[in-house]
Amino acid sequence: MVQTVRETKMRSKLAKGILILALLLPVYFAGAALGARFGLFDWRMSLGTLIVQWGPRLLIAVAVLAALSLLLTLFKAPRNGWRSAAIALLIPALGLGYLAWVRGQSEDIPPIHDISTRPGDPPAFSPALLSRRAQSPDTNPVVSLTVPISTLPKYQGGRFAELGDRSLGAIAAEAYPAVQPLTTPSAPDAAFAAALAEARAQGWEIVTEDAAAGTLSATATTFWFGFKDDVAVRVRAEAGGSVIDVRSTSRVGLSDLGANAARIEAYLAGVKKRL
Repeated sequence: MVQTVRETKMRSKLAKGILILALLLPVYFAGAALGARFGLFDWRMSLGTLIVQWGPRLLIAVAVLAALSLLLTLFKAPRNGWRSAAIALLIPALGLGYLAWVRGQSEDIPPIHDISTRPGDPPAFSPALLSRRAQSPDTNPVVSLTVPISTLPKYQGGRFAELGDRSLGAIAAEAYPAVQPLTTPSAPDAAFAAALAEARAQGWEIVTEDAAAGTLSATATTFWFGFKDDVAVRVRAEAGGSVIDVRSTSRVGLSDLGANAARIEAYLAGVKKRL
């Protein structure tokens, strides 16, 4: 009888201990992402090593421990601790499910990171912003969106053969058809004021602004990982009103998982509300 009580307590403590490990998993992933944002280590260590390489291993390890604990608590009475074990199993299972979803998304989205509403004539980044990009040797180069993708250094090798000789602009237009210029009956000065106000509302760092030319360059920093994506906005007079074009490009990485297209759409939607 005493032995049974001890075994029950041990199984319950084991389940609670594994639950604590499972609860630390979100802390681990958040720390990995925020560590890069605050400069504790670079994004390759954060995303590549801590999350992509070690993240799934930790999730699987905790899931296996939780599953064993759940079996021990369910199939031997009294069943104390099974709730803790079940929650401990659910947490890494959700994590693995999310990673699988992200992997699926990455396979469905083309490996590009430079999007514009007008690929043939995109807004230009200001010299001041280009100077900032040049400070890091790892920064993606600003390239033409109309040349064959096979001519770009980032897209060499057989893994990109399926993209053929299409341009970045053509690939983006097919993947993100909703990314279009914003045409408005508002005068260019009013349109630029709205564009600038919305850029600030989005939390972007305004690097340069030129109301007379109708242009601005800014940098958006993501909350997780602290990735910096650069944005150029141009307002021009057109047909009794104005047209607003945007270009958003990531400084690092090959695929942005649709982040730049989503940024442009959200930004222009906000500008439209201001007009």
